[in-house]
Amino acid sequence: MAVRHRLVKASPRSVWAVLEDGTRYADWVVGTSSSEPVRGHWPQLGSAIAYEIRLGPVSLCNETVVRRCVPGEVLELEAKAGPLGTARIAIEVHTWGDHTLVKVDEHPLRGAGGRVHNAAVEALIQIRHRAMLARLAAICETDAEEEERRRPMGQVVAPHPDGGGARA
Repeated sequence: MAVRHRLVKASPRSVWAVLEDGTRYADWVVGTSSSEPVRGHWPQLGSAIAYEIRLGPVSLCNETVVRRCVPGEVLELEAKAGPLGTARIAIEVHTWGDHTLVKVDEHPLRGAGGRVHNAAVEALIQIRHRAMLARLAAICETDAEEEERRRPMGQVVAPHPDGGGARA
């Protein structure tokens, strides 16, 4: 089971805003070239995003389905990869001071991915997660900086009522 975490220098609210925007999935998920919501209202239970993977001239289309969602805290997905099978990807969002600790846990569920799962595959997933979390952090931190830049001068930022970071 590949588990990786990263401290993101943005509020949990900012991180969740990116995760709950189905049109931004391809921006932070390594390997995807485009994405669009195709069923339900992302990230509600059972909603789905279609995504495309391009490998040179080859293009593969698949989908990711929401299997569990606790808004602002947990997003569990089932990513379908055609003949490779499916994988469970759980993303947890934790308040860490003024920042956010994001944890990703992925493991194969069905298909060839599960049958050939070994230490080498685990290492590749870890590399992919490192890049994916770096992308997610860059997006969230840039969005947070932009939000801060646009905030009117003199506006006080009050703490979020549930302790989940700052709010404009």
